[in-house]
Amino acid sequence: MSQHAEHDPVPVTPATDGGDDPFGWLEDVEATEALTWVRERNARTHRTLGSGTRFEATERAILDVLDSEDRIPEVSRIGDHLYNFWRDGAHPRGVWRRTTLDSYRTDTPRWETVLDLDSLAEAEGTAWVWHGASLLRPTPAQLATGQPWRRALVDLSVAGSDADVTREFDLVDLRFVPAPDGFERAEAKGGLAWADEDTVYVFTDLGPGTTTTSGYPRTVRLWRRGTPLDAAPVVYEGRTDDLYISGRRSRTPGFERDLVHRSIAFYRSETFLVADVGTPAQTLRRIEVPESAEVGLHREWLLVELRDDWAVGGRDYPAGALLAARLDDFLAGTRDLTVLFEPTATTSLAGATWTRHHLVLNVLDDVVNRLHVLTPPDGTGTGWARSAFPAVDAVATVGVRAVDPVESDDVWVVTTGYLQPTTLSLTTIGAPDAHLEALKAAPAFFDTAGLVVDQHFAASDDGTRVPYFVVGRTEVLHPDGDAAPAPTLLYGYGGFEISLTPSYSGGLGRAWLDRGGVYAVANIRGGGEYGPAWHQAALREHRHRAYEDFAAVARDLVARGITTPARLGAQGGSNGGLLAGNMLVRHPDLFGAIVIQVPLLDMKRYSHLLAGASWMAEYGDPDDPEQWAYLREYSPYHRVDAATSYPPVLLLTSTRDDRVHPGHARKMAALLEHVGADVTYYENVEGGHGGAANNAQAAHMAALAWEFLTRRLAD
Repeated sequence: MSQHAEHDPVPVTPATDGGDDPFGWLEDVEATEALTWVRERNARTHRTLGSGTRFEATERAILDVLDSEDRIPEVSRIGDHLYNFWRDGAHPRGVWRRTTLDSYRTDTPRWETVLDLDSLAEAEGTAWVWHGASLLRPTPAQLATGQPWRRALVDLSVAGSDADVTREFDLVDLRFVPAPDGFERAEAKGGLAWADEDTVYVFTDLGPGTTTTSGYPRTVRLWRRGTPLDAAPVVYEGRTDDLYISGRRSRTPGFERDLVHRSIAFYRSETFLVADVGTPAQTLRRIEVPESAEVGLHREWLLVELRDDWAVGGRDYPAGALLAARLDDFLAGTRDLTVLFEPTATTSLAGATWTRHHLVLNVLDDVVNRLHVLTPPDGTGTGWARSAFPAVDAVATVGVRAVDPVESDDVWVVTTGYLQPTTLSLTTIGAPDAHLEALKAAPAFFDTAGLVVDQHFAASDDGTRVPYFVVGRTEVLHPDGDAAPAPTLLYGYGGFEISLTPSYSGGLGRAWLDRGGVYAVANIRGGGEYGPAWHQAALREHRHRAYEDFAAVARDLVARGITTPARLGAQGGSNGGLLAGNMLVRHPDLFGAIVIQVPLLDMKRYSHLLAGASWMAEYGDPDDPEQWAYLREYSPYHRVDAATSYPPVLLLTSTRDDRVHPGHARKMAALLEHVGADVTYYENVEGGHGGAANNAQAAHMAALAWEFLTRRLAD
């Protein structure tokens, strides 16, 4: 008898309006019965999918890419060193290491190990996963006397969950500073942020009443070294239904500021300047911009990026615009704002990066990057000067990151494309002879001969022009005559104002393109490709537009003769998993196979599971009957119909995902099994929301997906 037989028989579809869920028992993540169910399906998947010569070859090929010594080590400059976190076959959990810029410029940099996570995990018996580190900038006086960057706050997660711990680390002695001398934060969602050598901001779970309904910090405190954490004075306390409260100190010399950030919900927040922080005289002053706007501070300047139209100071500013003002003038009541960027029908702001003296704007124009340099007036000038960014590849995705915005005008420049391996360059903004100095270039992990990249536009149901990229062999995408339809994978996301731009993937190339597959990426509404309006067009009751866009791209791929429904697959993860789930239940006729990863699928329960309450601004509140009426229409778990023939589906998730509950994938798999659908399920025991805690796990999960797609679409 199976471990879940007592739950049978079950109805064809789950209860939809608050009744008993026949598969609700699978939400108990660590329950013996639920884990037995998981192990049974994992074993079945390994027998039927995760074995054989081709699967093993694919897994090795992907792991070779992930572990390659020729990958570009991404670095951050901290004082005289460049720091990098690195995973490979010898360091599956990873090593935090450092070198110098001169050494980094060579083909074989000399790395000094700062922290070895594999050794730490073995010594402490804990499956640590790196979550990052923040370093305390010494004061100018300390730097003048030769004092090194010494203090770091290291964040570590158990098995990859969002919840983590923070521990102080000494960068000179290369050791953790144990409590009570050092700062330590127990496992929770939250963090620490430096105020000075002996003080940190702490925002974390400190017991009842200190977290929001989404499970994130509700208070921020100022904690002095050597004092009890529960005695740390509260700097700010948010509401229970807020999303996240945090604090930090900007330590730019001459512009030191204490800040509290109140995230009310996605797309709504407040930023406060704090005076006399942590004392009885403490005051907070809100920066008076719309809650939907984002603010940024750099030296004397305030930047405001708008998500909604704003009428202020006798002027109207459009959503998607970037505005600037001198902070002191703004706080004094002046609303003389300079428009640094204003969107058009085809352009949106992808990012704004400060250097010491300049601001680099990264603009998307029909999902293609364009870079611009702005220089603020120095007190004698009449306005912001505009100049050209050093030449970059016109068709590549380009990212810019400041090397040190406090002291330097240098920027790292990363370029990548579907067929263009990633390169890392360095340049100095404003230098008379500024050019890109190529520092590192990733190798080509697959043969691009005969492959091309096209951009097309499909017409959605309401006539909206939806862009998408497609990568494949020339004879398929540009045939001289009739070409045989190719196995094609269509990927999408469409949420949270996240843009999908071209990027190089050695695993994709080896596992799919090398074998004749076509890869397509849909830039559907809900994303940020055309700014806030593109995102807002698919919010809440308008979510169906994202799914209509994706289906329109699928039809366009078929209409162009690139593929057929039987040879077309869909894939998405997280919010994209909700997208893929909707393709399964709304458009089963359009696809021959669907891969759904770490997904949301039960939109009746999502706000009650883990961090789900934090996403109600994106989707809506299922406990409100009026909102549930539209949420139900795109809740895949509630649209499964025993009379419908569904394409084969692969569901992938992680037991340790504490952001999107694994119960979504578990229950959907169980329901699809119950109605007789062709469903394959695999749940990794580690990995958090990323699905994998190390490269070997990532390669295994990816190989399962590629083998599934190859069997269903190409064999």
